Amino acid sequence: MLDKDIDFSWKPFFEIETQKDYFLKLMQDVENEYNTSVCFPPKELIFHAFSTCKLDHLKVVIIGQDPYHGEGEANGLCFSVNDGVKIPPSLKNIFAEINSDFDSIFLPTNGNLERWAAQGILLLNAGLTVRKDEANSHKHLKWNLFTDDVINYISENYENVVFMLWGSFAHKKGLKINREKHLVLESGHPSPLSANRGFWFGNKHFSQANDYLKTIGKTQIDW
Repeated sequence: MLDKDIDFSWKPFFEIETQKDYFLKLMQDVENEYNTSVCFPPKELIFHAFSTCKLDHLKVVIIGQDPYHGEGEANGLCFSVNDGVKIPPSLKNIFAEINSDFDSIFLPTNGNLERWAAQGILLLNAGLTVRKDEANSHKHLKWNLFTDDVINYISENYENVVFMLWGSFAHKKGLKINREKHLVLESGHPSPLSANRGFWFGNKHFSQANDYLKTIGKTQIDW
């Protein structure tokens, strides 16, 4: 089930992780779910975040909850949708904040964030799979153990990574990040419910990330 195209830079992590008992059970449970229900993203894209973002080029980690559960939407990257899919409300608010942050009027017509991943952004959902039309339906699986280990591995083995934690769920996922080694940016979630209550707009996470990357001598992100 592991994507054969997972970037080589992730190999040391996956060599450790795939030997753990929970991971073997997780893969069995995911296989059963895909065999008995319609699930997203397509099986070959479950680990797509690890093929589109090279660990040795990592600059930013964005944490989502679980994939979009509508037909043809999810592509294995958090907040991202396939080419030609209508941009979801949360992603619209993300783009709107970027415009506000950089005083821009550019509004993307495509919600596929592979271009972000290619610049060193890990777009990581806490759970990598979901049943069709059932949000958070795979929360009973052990994806949280896996994604906690991803976050901890980055926190412990790398430095100067920007973690963007949006909403209480992401805040909890980031509790163990070493904040002396990394920049952690927290705000409300970009979903309309949170954003319209004043917990998203104006967080300026995107310019803060770029300013930080500049100070440590790394190329800034073309958001």
